[in-house]
Amino acid sequence: MSIPPSQYASAEARDRLAERRRVTAVLGPTNTGKTHLAIERMMGHETGMIGLPLRLLAREVYDRVVKVKGPRNVALITGEEKILPASARYFICTVEAMPLEREVDFLAVDEIQLAADRERGHTFTDRLLRARGHSETMMLGSETARGLIQKLLPETHFINRPRFSELSWTGSKKITRLPRRSAVVAFSADQVYAIAELIRRQRGGAAVVMGALSPRTRNAQVALYQSGEVDFLVATDAIGMGLNMDVDHVAFASTGKFDGRQHRPLQVSELAQIAGRAGRYMNDGTFGVTGDATIPSEETISRIENHQFEPDRVFQWRNPHLDFSSVAALMRSLEISPGRSGLAKAQVGDDLEALMRMVRDPDVSGCLRSPMAIKRLWEVAQVPDFRKTLASEHAALLTRLFLFLMDPSKENGGCIPDDWLGRQMQRLDRTDGDIDILAARLAHIRTWTYVANRADWLHNPTHWQERTRTIEDKLSDALHERLTQRFIDRRTSILMKRLRQNEELMTAVNGDGEVLVEGEYVGRLQGFVFVPDPRAEGEQGRILRNAASQALAGEISDRAQRLVTAPDADISLSEHGRILWDGHPVAELKGSGNILLPGVELIAGEELNGAARESVQTRLDAWLKMQIANVLAPLVALRDATDIEGLARGIAFRLVENLGTLTRETVSEDVRALDQAARGQLRKHGVRFGAYSIFMPALLKPAPARLRLTLWALHRATAEQEPFENLPAPPTPGLTSVPADQAAPEGFYEAVGFRVCGTRAVRIDMLERVADLIRPIIAARTYNGGFTVTPDMMSLVGCSGEEFSSLLRGLGYRSQIERVKPPKVGEPKAEEPKAEEPKPEMQAPGMVQETAEAGPQDEISAPATMAPERRSPAGEDAETPPDEASAVTSALAPEAYLPGEQPALAEMAPDSGNPEQAPTEDAPAEVEMEIWRPQRRRHGGGKEGGERNKSSRRDKRKQSGEPQSHGEKKPPRRGERGPRPQQKPDRKPREREPDPDSPFAALAVLKERVRGNGS
Repeated sequence: MSIPPSQYASAEARDRLAERRRVTAVLGPTNTGKTHLAIERMMGHETGMIGLPLRLLAREVYDRVVKVKGPRNVALITGEEKILPASARYFICTVEAMPLEREVDFLAVDEIQLAADRERGHTFTDRLLRARGHSETMMLGSETARGLIQKLLPETHFINRPRFSELSWTGSKKITRLPRRSAVVAFSADQVYAIAELIRRQRGGAAVVMGALSPRTRNAQVALYQSGEVDFLVATDAIGMGLNMDVDHVAFASTGKFDGRQHRPLQVSELAQIAGRAGRYMNDGTFGVTGDATIPSEETISRIENHQFEPDRVFQWRNPHLDFSSVAALMRSLEISPGRSGLAKAQVGDDLEALMRMVRDPDVSGCLRSPMAIKRLWEVAQVPDFRKTLASEHAALLTRLFLFLMDPSKENGGCIPDDWLGRQMQRLDRTDGDIDILAARLAHIRTWTYVANRADWLHNPTHWQERTRTIEDKLSDALHERLTQRFIDRRTSILMKRLRQNEELMTAVNGDGEVLVEGEYVGRLQGFVFVPDPRAEGEQGRILRNAASQALAGEISDRAQRLVTAPDADISLSEHGRILWDGHPVAELKGSGNILLPGVELIAGEELNGAARESVQTRLDAWLKMQIANVLAPLVALRDATDIEGLARGIAFRLVENLGTLTRETVSEDVRALDQAARGQLRKHGVRFGAYSIFMPALLKPAPARLRLTLWALHRATAEQEPFENLPAPPTPGLTSVPADQAAPEGFYEAVGFRVCGTRAVRIDMLERVADLIRPIIAARTYNGGFTVTPDMMSLVGCSGEEFSSLLRGLGYRSQIERVKPPKVGEPKAEEPKAEEPKPEMQAPGMVQETAEAGPQDEISAPATMAPERRSPAGEDAETPPDEASAVTSALAPEAYLPGEQPALAEMAPDSGNPEQAPTEDAPAEVEMEIWRPQRRRHGGGKEGGERNKSSRRDKRKQSGEPQSHGEKKPPRRGERGPRPQQKPDRKPREREPDPDSPFAALAVLKERVRGNGS
């Protein structure tokens, strides 16, 4: 109802009477025992009331008084929580919630200097001027309020209380260097979380205290700090308002804050209020800055240390006697100025802004027909915006509440509907989500907690008070759990606490290699290396390693003994050169001067030492030597062979150095110089002489290939380059060719038994099989000394089209489109001659028949102009045995020539007896086909090189007495037999001792027969 003018006078009279009652102002810095004094004085009276600045502090004082007076005699009254026993005699309240209509013997207000605060100050000023106890009234606060209190209440009795302990400046320190029992103060949730996370990683963890936390969450976090489970506290400036904890040092992470309108530096008095939390009771405290905080000036530091602050200039004031006769009258009463020196009219607060927004709503305006409705509107406007949303959104919620309260229908009855309120609660009754989500839900439930404590707004206020308290407690516990999980490493905290107390720690290593200290996981033993938990960093990691060392020593010694006696099958070698045992690396290989015997370097910490380390080293050295001997047995046998002599020994040495594979071009001269006996020595040890490679087929299997690649990589490594750095993936076992990686280092594909041909890398044994298919087609002259690509060729290497063409070009073949006569229908195609029973040395296991080769006396690799006498077509000598004919045909075909060393096609053509070879009526018509032919190799390159070779050949014929060609004789046309060169008179056949098991023994006999018939 509205207040008549006559009642204004009586209200003001009561206020003047209250002001005349004597007030005691107890002023001083922090840690002077002011709040403790007021509580003790209150409990000395029959009834009492105290107003505190924070809900958190009110709950703390309530719990303290309940322990002395019992719960039936103590009430807790805040905006969000009311515990109001019928027999209550002591009322613990927030300043805004103090029930001034109750008369008590003792009344106190804490932190009275907040009367100067722009947002809340008018409430503290009102309590200073109007709140009184019958017997005693105390105002507690800072010395900054002395002047204004003296001015407004001249009869005030002042008591100055000195600080119990000293407060001193210690400068700037990194967070990792802060002393134990420190509180780090920040001014935003994000900054608080970031600092707490850093402390968790470096120092084991921190408790978190913010004004937005519920009392339950705050008390649980403070309990972690007070119990010593954590040594650090990260908080907002909420700790500056009477939260008493055992803090030795306060570090400011920032010296400025956002006050709702702007970011400003903290005042000296504000800095002092927070810094004063350090050093409780008789213990001295220190303060400083950390991180990027600005260091205060020398003057500021001195004033904080000596408690010298600027006095407050004005207290904020709002008219307590409001006129509800109309909205306009209410607005005018709120705009009234104080009219007294030392007081200033308070700025527009959240409640006044919400009121102005609500009256703009037509539905709200339609309800404002009585002073009671206007007073109810003002009550609703004072609901705090705990959610910190937009002003418009907050006003919209308050409008909805007001319209519910003004609905006279039977269903609502002037109260908030239960079903609507229940839906709001249901959305918040969840404990999933992270810290920010839970904090937001807590802020929302605080709004409904405040509403639930307005008994005349609800049908069943007790039910909703219990419901909101239950949800708030659940959310508070969940938030505390999330804060603890994120910002406190309980394991490290326990360990550090035990170590400080010099207690012996229980350590063990379980079957999975997990290292446990006091039952907490601190790391894992992998092989002989202890790997600490990655969450343990800095000082925390050092402590964990020290704690685990006693358990590791015995376990590592036992593991060393088990490895020494372990069977070879339990040890393996990875593709990256690491020796594995029990699933973990215990050593890694290092390159050495001997490609087949790399060094072994243990992967172990200092815990493996002495005789145990030596025995493990000896065991792994022996295992590696045996592993190489088993997997690369043919290569090791070739290296150690005693039956290989002369030039063959040199080739064997080069094969060993190149891990069983040589490109034929690199050793062509040495190969031509080998006699059959020397070749037989190498074949006996599994060496195959192919058209393109000299290799050991047994080493192309997957296991030897993997080991060869590892040894090759180790051998190529340098101090600047790791062995397996930038290596492409090796070909998958079973593939005969793969796309060649152009970035692969030189020798990579050769190390795994492949050769790069054009754009593909082909397995060398498959390359030889392709050559085996090409040779008989060229020898049969089906396409005038060339050949066409067949499906069988492409299937061997798993590619076709341009890829196969690129492969052939990489081997030295060139193609062109020609008109040729394909074989007649029914005419047998030229096939590679086959022996009925290939001998063992002609065919390795799993390989095709080995390419036949001739010794130096066969002159297979002679220049093209010196090879016409090797035209010995099968069928020229009908008495030649089939196996000898096969050997001769294979030997005289260009199988042992490099592509550039092939004799001229005319020189290899069989004698047809008809130079013109006119087509018969049965011959098919010519068609265009892509014909491939070997490209002549020009020593020296280009035309000039070819001319030099011709000149060289003429000089040789001149020296040997051969007839010279001066132009009168033309070279034979295609299909004609050229003249046989005369044998040099001084040339004698080399003595040779052919391998009796070689097919070339039969070849030599057949050659002698051919020469005898020719003579």
